[in-house]
Amino acid sequence: MSTAPGTTGTAASPRRRFRWLRVLAAVTALLVLALAGGTWYLYQRLNGNITTDTVTENQLRVHESERPTQGPTSAENILLIGSDNRGDGNEQYGPDSGTQRSDTTILLHLAADRAGVTAVSIPRDLMARVPGCRRPDGTTAPARFEQFNWAFQRGGAACAIRTVENMTGVRIDHHLIVDFIGFKNIVDAVGGVEVCLPAPVRDRKARLNLPAGRQKLGGEQALGYVRARYSIGDGSDTQRIDRQQDFLASLVKKVRSDGVLLNPVKLYPMLSAATDALTADPGLDSLNELYGLTRSLQAVPAGAVRFLTVPQEPYDLDRNRDQLLQPAAGELFAALRDDVPVNVSGQKATWHGSTPTVRPPGASTGTTSPTGTPTTSPTYRGTTADRDICGGAR
Repeated sequence: MSTAPGTTGTAASPRRRFRWLRVLAAVTALLVLALAGGTWYLYQRLNGNITTDTVTENQLRVHESERPTQGPTSAENILLIGSDNRGDGNEQYGPDSGTQRSDTTILLHLAADRAGVTAVSIPRDLMARVPGCRRPDGTTAPARFEQFNWAFQRGGAACAIRTVENMTGVRIDHHLIVDFIGFKNIVDAVGGVEVCLPAPVRDRKARLNLPAGRQKLGGEQALGYVRARYSIGDGSDTQRIDRQQDFLASLVKKVRSDGVLLNPVKLYPMLSAATDALTADPGLDSLNELYGLTRSLQAVPAGAVRFLTVPQEPYDLDRNRDQLLQPAAGELFAALRDDVPVNVSGQKATWHGSTPTVRPPGASTGTTSPTGTPTTSPTYRGTTADRDICGGAR
């Protein structure tokens, strides 16, 4: 029996289409699996970059009874420590003595409603009551009244955290440590950060040769810029902290304006550099936790990301050291404890003069403390992430 013309072609066509659909589905499935596998690999790689600091958590647990109680709100306080560790690839910045100090320390306060962020710098030369702390070799360093940055050298992050808590009454929820190499890599990963210099800078020790004006610094230049002390301004640590705050404000602006957090091509290099640079407590030692924290801050208006320094004045017994300026410092610490917004102004500094830098807290913003008590928002000298870098001298 013969087949009618065209019958074979008509019958085979659906089979061929079905076969192609199966091939397409198989290829699509393979692509999805490859993408998922690649994403999982990248996630695991980034997650594995982070160094977890369990030693600090264990030491803090021993002294739990001495620590401030948890705050009245869901606000978070994170201690950021810039370590001057000269080992682990940092030997080019000086001989490795086997110890490290806190070159930069910032108390980062995240408001409970995430409507604002306050970054408070703690000068390394500030005189502070450092509690008895366990040294890396297992011995105990006795309590002393000394420069703040000795706390980190004597007893690591746990000692620095306890010193800050003793000073401020603010409980530290998390801590992050970054060294020189890590800082450089983060700056390079975001494509450099803009600064504005009122005059040229020539500093062989800091490896800087920069013209005046607005310019972008790569990682190596940026590290020299934020660490330089004697070749820029009056050589004081206070001006160096000002420079660090301006730089961090510019870094925040760069990340936000470039849409880094929403662009995978830009996001991965930054996350890779950041995770590789960080030593974190167990509460911030995963990519999920760090990225969740970063994304929550993305919605904070740039003008509500504030940078300031603990109010200080020359130490009575040594003018080369600092001491807390009261009552300004106490008012600042109380505002952080109660999660009250802190205002900043770019006006001329007077902390090292006879006039306090804090304006009398009389200009109320109508806020209330968690207990319902009417409060005011004191204003301190500082800067915000939306400030133009060439918008005038601080």
